[in-house]
Amino acid sequence: MNRYGAEFLGTFWLVLGGCGSAVLAAAFPEVGIGLHGVSLAFGLTVLTMAFAIGHISGCHLNPAVSIGLWAGGRFPAKDLLPYIVAQVLGGIAAGAVLYVIASGTAGFDVTKGFASNGYGAHSPGGYSLLSALVTEVVMTLFFLLIILGATDKRAPAGFAPIAIGLALTLIHLISIPVTNTSVNPARSTGVAVFAGGWAIAQLWLFWIAPIVGALLGAAAYRLIAEQPGLASQPARG
Repeated sequence: MNRYGAEFLGTFWLVLGGCGSAVLAAAFPEVGIGLHGVSLAFGLTVLTMAFAIGHISGCHLNPAVSIGLWAGGRFPAKDLLPYIVAQVLGGIAAGAVLYVIASGTAGFDVTKGFASNGYGAHSPGGYSLLSALVTEVVMTLFFLLIILGATDKRAPAGFAPIAIGLALTLIHLISIPVTNTSVNPARSTGVAVFAGGWAIAQLWLFWIAPIVGALLGAAAYRLIAEQPGLASQPARG
């Protein structure tokens, strides 16, 4: 139960910090943090929580990450469902707190998006369903590749949270204009349930694409990292 509680709190922090920065601070008059600030906020939530709870639960904070780690041989199947439930509940709880805060100002309109992920007319840049699908799959693929590599026992110890946090920052810098960046079904669900309407209707993509990307990322890392003798071969040329 300690691990599930850690995943709940960690995902709560990710959604509150990342989506909260988008809803409350991105376009704040005269001192808005913009796309760069929101990207950094998401990266910082993972970085800080990795140091805080990584030793308790592994700090997945993301159903796609849990599934990818299982596919990569790093996580037991029996813990998948409890982790995913804890993550989704943490995301929804954070969405509820953010809704209470954001609705305390005049002019608040949850139907404008509430940091939800979308495609087509609901993509920040008007990108198509295909663009959104490819973006989410590829971004999650590389996110899993980085997570698996940074946490490999052969990697330098103690630096994984930094690499993973910076990776999530970079992913947001690339893909916010396309989908508002998900790569995390719990993050998408946590705000979509309050935005309702189109956000719920398009939520399926932000479950399927990150999970597919995570499975591909796990397969790619196994391909490059688990071939016997790969690291010991001398350079030629």
